[in-house]
Amino acid sequence: MDRRLIWLAVGAFATSTVAFVFAGLLPLISASAKISIAEAGRLMTVFSLSYAIGTPVLSTLFGRVDRRRVIAMALLCFISGNALAAASGSYLGLLGAQIVMGTAAGLFASTAQATAIALSSPDHRARAVSAVLGGTTLAVAIGAPLGALIGNMAGWRATYLFVAALAFACLAVLWLRLPHGIAGVKLSLKERVMVIGRPGVLPSLIVTFLYLTGGFAVICYFGPLATEGAGMPVALVPAMLLVFGLGAVIGNYSSGQLADRLGATRVVTLSLTGSMVICVLLTLILEFAPANLAGPLLIALMLPWGIVGWMFPPAQASRLVAAAPELASLTMPLNVSAMYFGIALGSFVGGQALELAPPAELGLIAAVFSLAALGVLAASTRQASRREIRYPAE
Repeated sequence: MDRRLIWLAVGAFATSTVAFVFAGLLPLISASAKISIAEAGRLMTVFSLSYAIGTPVLSTLFGRVDRRRVIAMALLCFISGNALAAASGSYLGLLGAQIVMGTAAGLFASTAQATAIALSSPDHRARAVSAVLGGTTLAVAIGAPLGALIGNMAGWRATYLFVAALAFACLAVLWLRLPHGIAGVKLSLKERVMVIGRPGVLPSLIVTFLYLTGGFAVICYFGPLATEGAGMPVALVPAMLLVFGLGAVIGNYSSGQLADRLGATRVVTLSLTGSMVICVLLTLILEFAPANLAGPLLIALMLPWGIVGWMFPPAQASRLVAAAPELASLTMPLNVSAMYFGIALGSFVGGQALELAPPAELGLIAAVFSLAALGVLAASTRQASRREIRYPAE
């Protein structure tokens, strides 16, 4: 494998760690900044909205700029955002930092995948993109618990400095190793968005949006779930994130194999159903388990949830590509935007719920969104079957 792909994956690891480590930093930021859990959760909402909106807009603006320069600019902005967050003494400063980091992370992600394709031969392009996306999976498995551990040991500001240092090392290597003149593709924002009108694309994006909304209504608030819901010390939150991350690696790896055997739609259905059941179990554990068992049971539940939860992204991507194979370069960024719109709404809904109800209720909220996603999936599958009957392939 081209070693430059490894450093693109390192960049994906760094830019994704910020999104997933927030669950472990939330109680620390809330206490340090003297803000409520819901207000701290809105920082994640702002990051995700910036990512979701900024990715297509900035990809359009810098579509024809040399990929090496775009990657360097995105990483420089990302590093600046982390430095601003670490130095911030106010809530507004933290909000501004999240906007900078979110837009920069989204621009890096889309450009890094396009660069990986440009560096690879046609028969290795899928593998190249998978290598870069592997950095995101490792961010869940390793980056989030490691960042939370650093935050618990040295303060949440140290986590942002650690991520900034990692991104700087990545920037230095990529600036030296990437070739000049890797051209991008100039498309208008309208051209990027109009693909939504293709049959099967919009329902798939809605399923992605609903599923991520429910998931991050809980994931973003792992800290309060552990400390307030299960009575665990905040120092054990990194362990909870680690178990979830290990499950994510297993789920991500097994998704492709299961999709080949069962079909992508069945794997997505399995993921949605499994996540719904686990979220209901989460509520039952926090509501009814004895105090001495709630914490261990909650941590144990993270492994199966990580597995079934992270079966979803690869299988859902396969479904979206199948809906319009010739437009995969356009539908994949839209799917990522749908994911981060979901994360934004989920973090907002979860924060609002915590102001009105105990943390245990977050599991039921997540289950409702998974159920809604299942409904949209079932309806779109029936509609696709009717189209195939009406217009059979010649």
